[in-house]
Amino acid sequence: MANVISDETMEYVGILAKLELSSEEKERAKEDMAKMLDYIDTLNELDTSGVEPMSHVFPVHNVFREDVVTNGDEREEILANAPEAKEGAFVVPKTFD
Repeated sequence: MANVISDETMEYVGILAKLELSSEEKERAKEDMAKMLDYIDTLNELDTSGVEPMSHVFPVHNVFREDVVTNGDEREEILANAPEAKEGAFVVPKTFD
């Protein structure tokens, strides 16, 4: 294990994560973090010079539809359902004076 995590680093990570870890949990977490960093070091050794950078593994295409208005001004039809309407709006009881 080339990567060694210090006790201070574990304390800081615990504070950031808002975790209270016992000494056994801190030791296990230190070992796990060191293993993760070792694995990242292994990945950094790979030759990626011919690999095009990407944001997703699979090709992503815009799946959103065109933003087109499909209904027109149906104000009169909507207000026809209202018990009372005035000047093109619903009339509702006052909620406060």
